[in-house]
Amino acid sequence: MKIKDIAFIAVQTALPAGKAYGMAKSLATARATTIVRLTLEDGTEGIGEAWGIPQVNIAMLPLLKTYLVGADVFDVEQVFALIYARHYHFGVQGALTWSISGIDMAAKDAAGKALKLPVHRLIGGRQASEVSIYASGGYLTENSERDFEPQIAAMAEAGHKAVKIKIGVSPANDEHRVATARRILGPDVEIMVDINSNYTFDLARESIARMAPHGIGWVEEPLGPQDIRGYELLQRWSPVPIATGEALYTVHDFQHLVERRAVDVLQPDLSLCGGLWQGRLIAALAIQHHLRLSPHVWGSGIGLAAAVHFVASLPVSPHSNNVPRPTLVEYDLGTNPLRDGLLRNPLRASGDRLAVPEAPGLGVEIDWQAVDRFAVR
Repeated sequence: MKIKDIAFIAVQTALPAGKAYGMAKSLATARATTIVRLTLEDGTEGIGEAWGIPQVNIAMLPLLKTYLVGADVFDVEQVFALIYARHYHFGVQGALTWSISGIDMAAKDAAGKALKLPVHRLIGGRQASEVSIYASGGYLTENSERDFEPQIAAMAEAGHKAVKIKIGVSPANDEHRVATARRILGPDVEIMVDINSNYTFDLARESIARMAPHGIGWVEEPLGPQDIRGYELLQRWSPVPIATGEALYTVHDFQHLVERRAVDVLQPDLSLCGGLWQGRLIAALAIQHHLRLSPHVWGSGIGLAAAVHFVASLPVSPHSNNVPRPTLVEYDLGTNPLRDGLLRNPLRASGDRLAVPEAPGLGVEIDWQAVDRFAVR
């Protein structure tokens, strides 16, 4: 089961004029990602997704191929460890790990197809046949005052039981957005908020104090990812759970937070943190310390499929039959043709659940003609 070739394909789609959306720090005018296409010597193909700037990932590929082409697909984790050991001067926060993340995802997909097993069977077994989601929306836009309420109303109409909204413009604006969302969604919907690391410690604390009376499930990325001490102090004080991790790489980054008990919910992104390889180590860390986990998903339907298999494979520890809060997968509601348009069989939510694919590998099929339409020339 040796790897014959690995290709990276940059795909991008521009958002319509006036339809940019995003976070307090910036709005996205396009969506882009890197598709990984891994081929075994027998012709079996695996697909993955790598975070980050596609052109940078493509520049990293020749180095990685010198290690991976000719390696057994079941040995890729050993190869990744060798790459990190030899090239430790590169660090892990960046393109090296973005690229490894996508390759690992594709290798698991190919291995599953070769064995005729779904990915969740390869990484721990199936704990659940469907996973719970939270709807990620309520984005900041070019005209947030006009656009916010319709986004929340659509969430309410769809019947989502857990949602996440973007905040971080100011503590006063945060309170207003949360109060509006609570009014529209009613008392029973769990509302999470995402600051995207736009605050200093004092602003984060003021924001949380203003929002807490409205009932908040978690506050995501209140501080910059480097502010470990700030997270520790904030977690000790906050009446609301603290979540972070989408900008963290490998289990070692997460360990810095966990050893200080500075976070309540870990949020690895499998297309960034080191793929399912590192995702499993991060999940083991969470289980060891009785912390919740919820994978961040922002990209195409490939990354979403990987997150679904990942969560389906996790044990319910420390719970048993009674699971007070299920492990949630992020389900992005933003305009994104790459989420569904690249796949022949995209995963679609039914209520607040996503069925776990049972087909071999990730269980999703690429539409290569669609890829060609989105490919960056």
